Amino acid sequence: MSILQVGLKLLLSPLGANIVTRTACCTVGIAFPVYSTFKAIEEKERSEQERWLLYWAAYGSFSLVETFSDKILSWFPLYYHMKFVFLVWLQLPSGNGARHLYSRHLRPFLLKHQDRLDQLHDFITREIMKFTISHQGEIEFLKGMLKRFASTANLIVKEAHQPVQRRGQNTIEGPNELTRPRIQGSGSDSEN
Repeated sequence: MSILQVGLKLLLSPLGANIVTRTACCTVGIAFPVYSTFKAIEEKERSEQERWLLYWAAYGSFSLVETFSDKILSWFPLYYHMKFVFLVWLQLPSGNGARHLYSRHLRPFLLKHQDRLDQLHDFITREIMKFTISHQGEIEFLKGMLKRFASTANLIVKEAHQPVQRRGQNTIEGPNELTRPRIQGSGSDSEN
């Protein structure tokens, strides 16, 4: 049995189908296109770059619509199966799904509303710049915290991967500096 046959059986099986189809949608809709986009950029193939730009425009538009309708649509039987098929259709070079969706629906919509969208884009850009300038101190603080968190996490991961040094089984050890009580002056611990 080939990998494709096993994948199709898993995709179409009712047991765990929701988890499998959601994972398949994420893999086909995001992971594969990210790598394909990377390849198109690195190999400087203009036609492949255009193909993946069209895909991301179509996928982004679909994701925007899905954000508002997912709670309703996910209740429909086979919703994630249909989404999977749609994502494959967007990518297939033979079907030109992304090009079709872009040229027939997305481009005319964006051209019609371009002036208002440009105004909205400019407004949001200005507001982000104002926010960034007025909160520069907080942003620098957060950057520092993130750097410290990342370095601490990195140390924890490194320590977790280092093998633990085993001590001899017959070794007798006394208290170490951390567990040995400190004696201050000549009085006992109970005197304060």
